[in-house]
Amino acid sequence: MSKTKKTVSIGDLRDRYEKELKSSQFQTAKIELSIFERIFDIGAVRKTLIIITLALIWQLYAVYLDNDLMLPTFLVTLEGFWSVISSGELVEKIVTSLRILFTAYLCGVLLAGTLTVLAITTRIGTDFLEVLTAMFNPLPAIALLPLALLWFGLGYPSIIFVIIHAVTWPIALNIYNGFMGVSGTLRMVGRNYELKGLGFVFKILIPAAFASILTGLKVGWAFSWRTLIAAELVFGVSSGGGGLGWFIYEKKNQLDIDLVFAGLLSVIIIGILIENIVFKSIEKKTVIKWGMKF
Repeated sequence: MSKTKKTVSIGDLRDRYEKELKSSQFQTAKIELSIFERIFDIGAVRKTLIIITLALIWQLYAVYLDNDLMLPTFLVTLEGFWSVISSGELVEKIVTSLRILFTAYLCGVLLAGTLTVLAITTRIGTDFLEVLTAMFNPLPAIALLPLALLWFGLGYPSIIFVIIHAVTWPIALNIYNGFMGVSGTLRMVGRNYELKGLGFVFKILIPAAFASILTGLKVGWAFSWRTLIAAELVFGVSSGGGGLGWFIYEKKNQLDIDLVFAGLLSVIIIGILIENIVFKSIEKKTVIKWGMKF
């Protein structure tokens, strides 16, 4: 008994496939979000709710404690904060601290970038950076303040020196690790374009490692704030002046604890503004735009 095979042409298969596609209905599923869900989906709203919750906890615990010398209420702290802002006293201290901070921070970033570029382009630079970071990164910056006062005297150069020390090493390590993590494919692209030295660093390594670089800048910024406040406490005691650190120390001696918290609150507000305005803007225009972070 013979079997006949039915042949099907490619044209028939295509026609059958097109008919099946036309017969099937594809619909996009749409999920309607409530107003609460749409509002809560905004990051700024969620962060604001967290801040309000922390402030509420502070207020309730301070009321329960009922000791303004230990912990003034959040509302009392806001009143003190507004009073020193209105008088211009706190504004003057903030401007002084920020001027010192930005000067030292930029110097530290330039020094870290220079050391890292040398480490990437030369073998002796790599050894030099590894030795220096192993020696100085674990060393607390504030521990160098007595030597800084001895070398530079009672003035802002001493504070700038210790802030540069605090900023340089974490930034240099993050940049170096970012450069070393660049894929071999991108490095080969640079070689194909005959890029060498600074051209290779600026056109290949920095864009590819910018996520690590930005992390290092954030860490360096946080370290610079910590070192600044700690150094200004000593500097203020030594010379009777300074910025936010001296303001906090002075108000503590006068038992104006609400103003001590007002000084700390100003540090927090500046930190939040720098993080969410400066660093977030840079991140959106670079790392997120380039698809390196979602």
